[in-house]
Parts: sequence; structure tokens; C-alpha cells
Amino acid sequence: MSDNSFTHKTPSSRFGNMDFYKKCIAIAAPVMLQQLIMGLVSLIDNFMVAGLGDIKMASVNVANQINFLFMVVIAVFFASGGIYLSQHNGAKNPPGMKQAFRFKVIFAVGTALIYMTVLLLIPDLVIKAMTNGNKEQAAISEYAVKYFRIIAFTCLPMAYSGAIGTSYREIGKARLPLIVAVIAGLINSFLNWLLIYGNMGAPRLEVEGAAIATVIARVVEMIILIIYVKTRHIFLIKASIFIEMIKKSSVIFFSEISWAASEILMTALYNSRGGAETVAGMAAGFTIANMFFLVFQGVHVATIVVVGGTLGAGDLDSAKIKARWILHGAVIAGIFIAIIEALSVFMIPFVFSNLTPEANKITIGLILLISAYMPLWSIIAAQFAVSRSGGDALFGVIVDIPVSLFLFAPIAIALAKYTSIGPVPMYGIAKLTDFIKVAIGFFMLKKEKWVRNLTDNIDL
Repeated sequence: MSDNSFTHKTPSSRFGNMDFYKKCIAIAAPVMLQQLIMGLVSLIDNFMVAGLGDIKMASVNVANQINFLFMVVIAVFFASGGIYLSQHNGAKNPPGMKQAFRFKVIFAVGTALIYMTVLLLIPDLVIKAMTNGNKEQAAISEYAVKYFRIIAFTCLPMAYSGAIGTSYREIGKARLPLIVAVIAGLINSFLNWLLIYGNMGAPRLEVEGAAIATVIARVVEMIILIIYVKTRHIFLIKASIFIEMIKKSSVIFFSEISWAASEILMTALYNSRGGAETVAGMAAGFTIANMFFLVFQGVHVATIVVVGGTLGAGDLDSAKIKARWILHGAVIAGIFIAIIEALSVFMIPFVFSNLTPEANKITIGLILLISAYMPLWSIIAAQFAVSRSGGDALFGVIVDIPVSLFLFAPIAIALAKYTSIGPVPMYGIAKLTDFIKVAIGFFMLKKEKWVRNLTDNIDL
């Protein structure tokens, strides 16, 4: 049964009524609040590490830049399983929902074990690749290796907790992961204060203290979720639906990896511009920006729940109307968040007062640049969410791979090799290619390959 109370406008309407957006906001708000909490924890973490100086902050953030690839890979499995989870939820089909959840857990945890092994065995090789050309590579690498050998143990709890948390959000029940995120965030922040500087008689562990605090918080988060959810029979899988989800994952994987690889390449290129102040300044900027990227998660989850659930219920026409309303609403949300983000630059000199003036200048420039891109990126987030709500995995391949690999990456390399511009304008110029992504995305959505009920003809 579909929800038709939000579709009384004509099919040509660009925007839905307020009741529709209230429903979307109700779904998205806990997700965005969780993202905000995680962003604040990261900001507090960076604030404390920044007190140790540019080099030590740079070392922690180089490690986190590398962890970004791991997060992208497990997010592929969360997204693939989430496509089926939301649609089976709309179809009121618990067995299908369980299969989708098990898929998430098995593949995310397997990936975490592999990545953790790499971090423990060869962290120095990975770090040197990300800091090649930086004037203070040796000093940054020294501290980053110490951080990596501890933070590696967060991989497994992040994978398991992520599988549970995303599953709850995709069925419109984001309250549990929000509450657990608050608990984990408070633990992380307190332990950062305790261990980085050695407060209350604790040993002063600096960079290693930040890593230990994160590991403990992630383990507590995982334990709470496991106890609450009581996950059982994880390996009781149905081959047919798993094979279908693996096919979706493989296609989404190529799309996401092409994007992630181009972003990591860009990071390595701008890291070579100067010394620790460049790495620290850009990292500080992205730390603040991540708090505002919450709009992307909100748009994604609201779309998966509302549009995916409607498709799973078999009301394809209603799903198309709701998707159009979300796409246009995402623009307004992006503009609103962009204004707030631009105003946040006034707090940078206070939050990162221990960084050098050069690093702070880079941070402010990056925040203003990202603010200008927020409406565009909100549209892209909505486009991807709509396509994936109906299982159109090829959307990402056609939109992401050509632009990321054949435009964004070559432009970034050319700017690094043939110009002397700083890291912020380098990033901003290369990101102009995202306008091409939006154009291709609208063309793909008009073909309506995403308008499908994936719960049909699946033998459970």
C-alpha cells in the first residue's frame, strides 16, 4: 500500500506540499543529527590534536584521508544492501529485509578484516604515497604510522556498526543509531581530553591517545548495537538474492572507487603544495565541511525510504512524482546549508587557534569554496539517491567514471604539474567538472531506468 497523501498536486509540479517535506525531514532529521554529532566529535578531536602543532595534526589527518577509501568501499555494500532493504520494507517482506542486512554485515566485515591487515603490516608505504613531495614528509609519516597501528582496530566495529545503523535508517527508524552515536561521541571526546594531553593523571599520549580514544568509542558503539539488535543467523543466506546484490555491488563499486580514487589523487596532489600547514589547513577545512555534508546523508536516506519504499509497494507513478519533489527540494536545502557554512568561517581562528596563520588561511578559503558548491552537490546527492532507490546501479558508472577519471583527475594532474596555484584553487577548478555530472545525471534519470520494483520475482 502506498502513501498517496503527498501526491495530490499535478504530475508537473516541481515541488511537493509541506506535508511531504515534513515527512522527509522527519526521516532525515535523526540521520543529519547523527552526522552532525559525528562531525562535532571529529571537530573536537581535530581541535585537541591541533594543539600539538601542524605536523601532528597533519599526520592524523593523512591517516584519515587514507581511511576514506575504506569508508567508501564498505559504503558500497551498505548502499547495495540498502536498495533491497528499503524496497522489501515497502513491500512488507521481512525475509527479504533480513537477507539484505546479512549481505551488508558479511561483506563489510570481510572488507574490514582485509583493510585492517594492510594497515597493520604496511602503513608506512601507504602514508608515503599520500605525502609524496611534501617538505615535511618524514615527520608526518613518523606520527601517522603510530596513529595507524592503533586506529586499524576501528575497522571491524565500524563495519558492523555501520551495517546495523544504515539498516535502521533505511526503514525510517534512525533513533537507535542516533542515540548510540551520542553515547560513542561523548566517550570519544572525553577520552580524547584524557589521553591526548594526559589530564586527570592519565598518561600524555598525544597522537596515539587520539587513536586509542577512537578505538574504545567504536568498540562500545558496536557492543551496544549488537546487544540491542541481537543479530543472529548472519550466515543463513539465500543464494539467489545474494547473487543479485553482488551484481549491484560490483557495478556500484566501480562507480564509487573511480570517484574515491580521483579524490585521493587530488588529496595527494594538494598535499605536495608546501609543508604541514597545507595538509593541516585542508584537513581542518574538510573537518568543518563534514558537519555540513549532513545534508547529503539526509537527502539520501529520505529518498531511499520514501521513493524506495513507494517503488517496493508497487506504486511507480507516485514514486516518480516524489523523486521529482525531492530533487528540487535538495536545491533549496543545499542553498540553506551553504549560507550557514559560509558564516562558520568566523569560528575558525578560535577553533584552530593553535594552527599557523598559513594553515588557517587555507582552511577559511576551503570552507568558502565548499559553501559555493553545496547546492550543486546536494543535487548530485539527490540524483544518486533516486537512481539507487530503484536499483539503477549503472547510473553511477555513466555519471561518475567518465567525469572522475577522464576529466577531474587529468585536470588535477595538469594543475599540479603546470601551475603553481595553491591547494584551494586547485581543488575548486577541478571540481567544476561536477556541473557535467549533474547534466548527465538529469539525462539518465529521464530515461527512468530506476523506476522498478525490485521485490518482484525474487524467490525467498
